[in-house]
Amino acid sequence: MSPLDRIANVSILKQHDVDKLYKVETRPGPGASDQFCFLVRPRVRTMRFIADIVNADKMSGRSRKYKIIFSPQKFYACEMVLEEEGVFGDVTCDEWSFYLLPLDEDIISMELPEFFRDYFLEGDHRWINPIARALQLLNSLYGPFGKTYGIGRCAKMSYELWRDLEEENESEGQGRKPEIGHVFLTDRDMDYVTALCSQVVYEGIVDDTFRIKCGSVDFGPDVTSSDKSIKVLLNSQDKVFSQIRNEHFSSVFGLLSQKSRNLQAQYDRRRGMDIKQMKDFVSQELKGLKQEHRLLSLHIGACEFIMKKKTKQDFQETIKAEHSLLEGFDIRESTSFIEEHIDRQVRPWGCSLLQLTHPAPADPCSPQVSPIESLRLMCLLSITENGLIPKDYRSLKTQYLQSYGPEHLLTFHNLKRIGLLTEQSAGETLTAVESKVSKLVTDRAAGKITDAFNSLARKSNFRAISKKLGLIPRLDGEYDLKMPRDMAYVFGGAYMPLSCKIIEQVLERRGWQGLEEVVRLLNGNEFSASGSAGGLGALGLAAGTSYSALPYPDSTVEDNPAWESQRVVLAVFLGGCTFSEIAALRFLGKERGGKGKGRAQVGARGSWRCSQAVLSNQHQLSRGEGVSRHTAILGSGRGRGWECQCYPTALLGH
Repeated sequence: MSPLDRIANVSILKQHDVDKLYKVETRPGPGASDQFCFLVRPRVRTMRFIADIVNADKMSGRSRKYKIIFSPQKFYACEMVLEEEGVFGDVTCDEWSFYLLPLDEDIISMELPEFFRDYFLEGDHRWINPIARALQLLNSLYGPFGKTYGIGRCAKMSYELWRDLEEENESEGQGRKPEIGHVFLTDRDMDYVTALCSQVVYEGIVDDTFRIKCGSVDFGPDVTSSDKSIKVLLNSQDKVFSQIRNEHFSSVFGLLSQKSRNLQAQYDRRRGMDIKQMKDFVSQELKGLKQEHRLLSLHIGACEFIMKKKTKQDFQETIKAEHSLLEGFDIRESTSFIEEHIDRQVRPWGCSLLQLTHPAPADPCSPQVSPIESLRLMCLLSITENGLIPKDYRSLKTQYLQSYGPEHLLTFHNLKRIGLLTEQSAGETLTAVESKVSKLVTDRAAGKITDAFNSLARKSNFRAISKKLGLIPRLDGEYDLKMPRDMAYVFGGAYMPLSCKIIEQVLERRGWQGLEEVVRLLNGNEFSASGSAGGLGALGLAAGTSYSALPYPDSTVEDNPAWESQRVVLAVFLGGCTFSEIAALRFLGKERGGKGKGRAQVGARGSWRCSQAVLSNQHQLSRGEGVSRHTAILGSGRGRGWECQCYPTALLGH
């Protein structure tokens, strides 16, 4: 319903002779319409709903025409269900190849919320084809991609299928000017940690509190200060939202206060205007100011509601526990906090159970703390510690089942299958065997055996990866959230999203060179490829479920018009992504911006550093032609006149 509303709302449908609009599962009652059109995802359960409706009409002697439109494509299994139910001959079937929904100027979504469960839990590969076709569509619209990088099994399979599709349709996209330089594809299971952390950027916290659907949110009476709800479209056209969406929540009230003063100053300009000026003001500016004032009021109301809700939930204590888990400190204390979380909750009947990365919207009937939060923290503890020790696993599982009921045994089974909540015992046994076997074989063979054991144990290796990539910033004093220096600000300066850090590193290195150990810890399946003459621009994958962000621009290319297209990077998340990751990529895009020019910044200790260096204060330098590159530390006053080679056009004016 939500994606359809973005394309054709109820009023538009009524203009095209649509009598009424129902959700299929609500079983529409008898009506005067003699034609039913079902616009559905290809799900078996939905086919049974449709079959019940058709059979009910048959039983009552009612004759209608039935048409089923599958989106994005129809599956053979759906037709088999219709045949089993005896209605296949009563309906006509069609496809609507609807693959991509633009939600904002830099966000595209496939809107497939079932993708994550189907692929990562059930092992169902049926969505690989729509992903490959979505990339084929992007390739035909925007020309061949310059280079594609990817990591993960789903990413690799999608690429291979897309490559086959491109070979069958070589003419499409040929001759078009390339508009996307790089594509990076990543599976969601490469980075569960980021998805499990509480979001603290404004857009993310609004999503966790109210649930953003297809780029819009419903603000209830508590926000609107009235007796009705208002649906608000959240995108860059909202002048208030666009200024605060990527900000840490602690900075938002200050920005809204400043916006309020600016609006008031614009209203006050009316004083002293003559009649002509007043007429121009009313006709050109007043409507826009009133709209901004309305949106400002809504966002202030949303902030107030969030503050009240998070205060009741001990949000700061939850954030503190998460940071401890990420850093590997006070694990026992964090485990005790999770136990308290479980014990103090009252069981809410009818709660959704597996929405781990997006808890349900606020409900007056729900407890102060969502039961999803306890599961989220347990999973975060498990992944950061490579599984729970058996004693803690049994204790937490028992307490949770006693609080919420034995039906959640299936929840724990599914979480274990997917690798989100596991015990350490199997991993420890495999590690011991791996250690013994490695002594008997060559280093190369040992590496392959290690990869196999890692895959079997479903270990996350988060600590090792975090250390290799520097995901936990080392702080000298307090992190400045108002003037962030890196992507860690999206989690209060405590952690850089692993998915975004990998994207940054691969783009900086222009490949996976130097990241071999990280790739091994992530269980491999990485690839990279350049565009070719046949229109096969880079290997690609399209967003699996939720969002794909387009950070602008990528400054790894030369600053001239011919390279302009190469500065656009498409980051694709197969299995969905969080608004925290989108905010981090936008920050990365700005840092890599400025016409590809590097920026010299004064570090905390007065030394100069290149904002685009792989490691702080380390550069590759050359002076004049024929001079080889050097690695040097640029102290105050040193390096004058040198050209930084970290990026082709980054000239440092120290």
